[in-house]
Amino acid sequence: MTTQQLAIATSTVWVIVAAVLVMFMQAGFAFLEAGLTRMKNVGHIAAKNVLVLALASIVYYLVGFGIAFGDGGNGLVGGSGFAPSVDELTAVGAAPFSWFASIPGAAGYLFEVVFCAVSLAIVWGAMAERTRLWVYFAFGVAYTLVYSVVSHWVWSPDGWLFARGMQDFAGSTVVHYQGALAGLAGALLLGPRLGRFVDGKPNAIPGHNMAYTTLGVLILWFGWFGFNPGSTLSVDFGGVGFFAYVALNTNLAAAAGVLGAVVTSWLVVKKPDLSMMLNGAIAGLVAITAACAFVAPWAAVVIGLVAGAIVVVGALAVERVRIDDPIGAIAAHGMAGVWGTLALGFLTVPELASRLATGSAGLLYGGGLHQLGIQALGLAVVGAFTFGASFLVLFVMKATVGIRAEPAIETAGLDVSEHGMWGYPELYIPVPGGYGTEAHGHLLRHPRPPAPAQAAPAAEAA
Repeated sequence: MTTQQLAIATSTVWVIVAAVLVMFMQAGFAFLEAGLTRMKNVGHIAAKNVLVLALASIVYYLVGFGIAFGDGGNGLVGGSGFAPSVDELTAVGAAPFSWFASIPGAAGYLFEVVFCAVSLAIVWGAMAERTRLWVYFAFGVAYTLVYSVVSHWVWSPDGWLFARGMQDFAGSTVVHYQGALAGLAGALLLGPRLGRFVDGKPNAIPGHNMAYTTLGVLILWFGWFGFNPGSTLSVDFGGVGFFAYVALNTNLAAAAGVLGAVVTSWLVVKKPDLSMMLNGAIAGLVAITAACAFVAPWAAVVIGLVAGAIVVVGALAVERVRIDDPIGAIAAHGMAGVWGTLALGFLTVPELASRLATGSAGLLYGGGLHQLGIQALGLAVVGAFTFGASFLVLFVMKATVGIRAEPAIETAGLDVSEHGMWGYPELYIPVPGGYGTEAHGHLLRHPRPPAPAQAAPAAEAA
């Protein structure tokens, strides 16, 4: 094995490991979202996270990967690599994916497709507990295409925003901001959950299991060490082992996000709210995702602290305008994503921008307003395109077939109507040792207590 082959093999192993870490983030989203919603929808939430990964995997292989990274296109879309062949996926640094110079095309696909699946998972957080299952299929396909187009703009060397020097190392804009924008479009078209706002005033609908939510956030924090460091796509991009520096900044921002959210929650709502604390970690991770390779460690802390404050104030602002976002995706992924993208306009270290050959120095390092302008331009264009396309597709779906569950189904929970099964079956139907119900498929407000224990018949005892 030559030195070059060894380098390719090492980078391929690293990228596959990182891809698996990002794939595991779907488990984090499942626990996070299940914990922040009600038990009557837990099965539906879990099914959604498996479905989006499967759907994104197929659509991205057929068309998305080529749109995002295929050679021979233009500044708007890629022009090759659709349903790529064996030769195309095993080649390194060759058409149709010549941008992947250190790994085979197959490794590039696996890493990029799990990013797409994460972005798609974010969409449904803002639409949770009232969206019909078929919407996941139809809009999932449409969103994967929208996501792939923006990926090309920002990440492909042929992309027009990439050519202008937009900095988004691992996806504050491409992954998180886009997911939140589509989720916002869905939340607006769906309207709030039944009972969420009464006489124009917010009515809290608490999640059923904060331990699940905590586990979900910790899994996401763990998976983010594939998300950001893995975006080097090799073991020597930016210098041998540079991915470790990216990992350090990622962790600092997440920790600072927790502290920023706790302090802000204490000041604003007078309690160190656990859900705010957990979303603070997510917000810190989202914000540093764009900046992790471009900023100094002290700046990563600042980015995380500010993101933690933003998620608290942002979630309250979303509630104030009567938008129902059960997971807090608009604040944690959207607003924090905007902050992380703009922060580069102030905090990008000149030496790191030069090392990574992307963009220029931030304002605080004498770079002027140029980089900030590029970052703002990217946010504006991506915002208009992604929100506009998402709103249009969902509006057509709403007008033709309908995207929201019927009131009776929403009240009973989507587990039964959409999947014919339950996340917590003993609360719905008689099961051995369970509580039972008066009517099949409807949760009792006051379930019967279990019958007194009786001695087992002699035949059973034997």
